[in-house]
Amino acid sequence: MSSMRNAVQRRNHKERAQPAQREKWGVLEKHKDYSLRAKDYNEKKKRLKILWEKAIERNPDEFSYGMLSSKTDQHGRRIQDRGNATLSQDAVKLLKTQDAGYLKTTLQQTRSRRERTEQQFHLLNDLVGVQLLGGGKHAKSGRHIIFAVDLSEQKTICSAPREQNVSASNQGKLPQPSQLDDTDRGQRRRNSITMDPRLLAREEVNISQSLKQERIARKFRKRQREGQESLLKAFKDREKGLRATEQQLDHGRARMSNSVGGINKAGIKWKIRERKK
Repeated sequence: MSSMRNAVQRRNHKERAQPAQREKWGVLEKHKDYSLRAKDYNEKKKRLKILWEKAIERNPDEFSYGMLSSKTDQHGRRIQDRGNATLSQDAVKLLKTQDAGYLKTTLQQTRSRRERTEQQFHLLNDLVGVQLLGGGKHAKSGRHIIFAVDLSEQKTICSAPREQNVSASNQGKLPQPSQLDDTDRGQRRRNSITMDPRLLAREEVNISQSLKQERIARKFRKRQREGQESLLKAFKDREKGLRATEQQLDHGRARMSNSVGGINKAGIKWKIRERKK
């Protein structure tokens, strides 16, 4: 009989949702949520009541022998011993010496990496805007390529006639017959391009592809330059922090060896007095 009762479809009882005019208060609180909240509230209330009674019944003249061995900081908080073994003065000096050696090695490595990154960054900045001279229709022959150090030198080279650049680079050399033949063939090819519309369209496609590749290369150089700049900034910050830490460690070692002065916890400056001879 019970199996038949369980086989019958029953109504799904759904929980009541928050009314539309009270949606700003969040999800509707159920009885189980209220029970947990009330229990937590009553526990906190009892705890506060106990602390209030202890504060009222506190004796200002109360004393215990544990107060003699306990210590407090400047804010009145109790300082407890963690159970760590106290190191000797020589052991602390040795550890600080090892720390100084590690900091010096790390600082030297960071400085070398920073200098290497600076060189790469300056090289990328110098190459910005410099392009291959003789691009376009002269780039396919590959007979004469001139490299410029910076953009100003490239503009100077580009402003001069191409024949002058070729004569300056080949000064003292007689033209070979093969070079003359290549020049004649290039002239005939340029004339055929101006006459044939298909070759002219093909030349325009090649020029557009070269411009597209140049634009992609420019974006790549820009991203590479930005990455080098962020890496250089990180190396500089790390080097600055390591240098400050090394200075603090050296100052602490000097204070342990009584070779310099300092400022104590009370803010009073002190200095080691040398013995009069």
